[in-house]
Amino acid sequence: MIDAASPWELMGLAIGHATDVEGATGCTVIRGVNKPFRCSAALVGRASATRELGTCAPEHLVDRTDAVLLSGGSAYGLDSAAGVMRWMEEQGRGFGVANGVVPIVPAACIYDLSPLGRFDARPTADMAYRACANANVHHIAEGSVGAGTGALVGKGAGLARAMKGGTGLGSAFGEGIAAGVAAGAIAVVNAFGDVRNAQGRIIAGARDDNGGFVDIAARLRSGNAPPQFPSSVREHTTLACVALSATLTKLELAQLAESATTALRTRITPSATMFDGDVLFAIAPHEGRTVPLPVLEALAIAALEQAIERAVMTAAGRDGFPGLADGGTLNTD
Repeated sequence: MIDAASPWELMGLAIGHATDVEGATGCTVIRGVNKPFRCSAALVGRASATRELGTCAPEHLVDRTDAVLLSGGSAYGLDSAAGVMRWMEEQGRGFGVANGVVPIVPAACIYDLSPLGRFDARPTADMAYRACANANVHHIAEGSVGAGTGALVGKGAGLARAMKGGTGLGSAFGEGIAAGVAAGAIAVVNAFGDVRNAQGRIIAGARDDNGGFVDIAARLRSGNAPPQFPSSVREHTTLACVALSATLTKLELAQLAESATTALRTRITPSATMFDGDVLFAIAPHEGRTVPLPVLEALAIAALEQAIERAVMTAAGRDGFPGLADGGTLNTD
C-alpha cells in the first residue's frame, strides 16, 4: 500500500477490490469518483478474455468510460461486470439513452481457475458491485487481493517452480513543463515469464534448484523447452491500467497505451506470449492540462514499471507457492 504519493485523488479515480481468499480469485474496479473518463486500450497478448474492448477504440461513438474491471475467473469472470453496471445505473451514471443510462464498463480477466483455490470459484456480479461501492482514493490494498488473489508468476518453467504474483500500484509525478501532473498505474501480474527490477535482475519467477532463478527467457533462447507446453503452463495474463491527470484525446490515449506496454516487456520476460492475454488500459480526464504526449508516455511507463514490481513484492505465498512478502530471500545475481 503506497498512499503518501498516491495520484488517484488528483486524477479523480477510485479503486476497489473484492477478494475470495478460499477460492483464490477476485476482482478490481477502477472508476471515476464522481464522473466518467476517457479510456483506450492496447491488446498485446494472444490469449485474452475481454468485454467491451471496442468502446476503447478511438473511432467508437462513445467518448466516455464509467469504470474498468480487472477480474479473475478467466472468461467466466466477465459476467461480474454486471455488478459494476448495476452500481453505476443505481447512481444514474452511464451513457445517456432514451429511458435511462447504459454504463460503459470494459473488462479483462486473468486465468486463475487453477492451481490455487477452486476451479468453480469465480468473481460474481455481487463481488464486483461491492468492489465498485467500496472503491476509494486512499489506502488501496496491494498484493494477493482483488484480481491478483490467484495470480502466479514464472509458470513458463513449470508450475512447481512458480511464485506468487498479485496486484501492485505505482505512481510518477511530472517535473518541468509537466510539474503537478500525476501518473498512476495498477498491475495484476499473472505471468508466463519472470519479473525483473529496474536493474534488470529477476526478483520473482521460476525458481531453480539452487535458490536462484531459471531465467525463462534465456531458457527459451537456448532451445531448452519441451516440444509442447502442457496446459498447466499455458494459462496466464497480466492486466494493467495507467492513468494520467492531464487530458488526452482518445487517439492520444490509444498511442499512450501502446507506448506503456514497454513496461510489460522490460519488467516481465518474456511477456505478451501466445500463452498470455495481456491487456493494458489507459485513462485520462475529459478536461485538464495538456502536456506533450511523449512526456506523459514516459510518466506512464515509470508508474507501470513500479506497479509490476510491487505486484510481486507485496504478494504473500500460499499453497506451496512462495511470495516475496513472506520475507524469504532468493539469489538474484
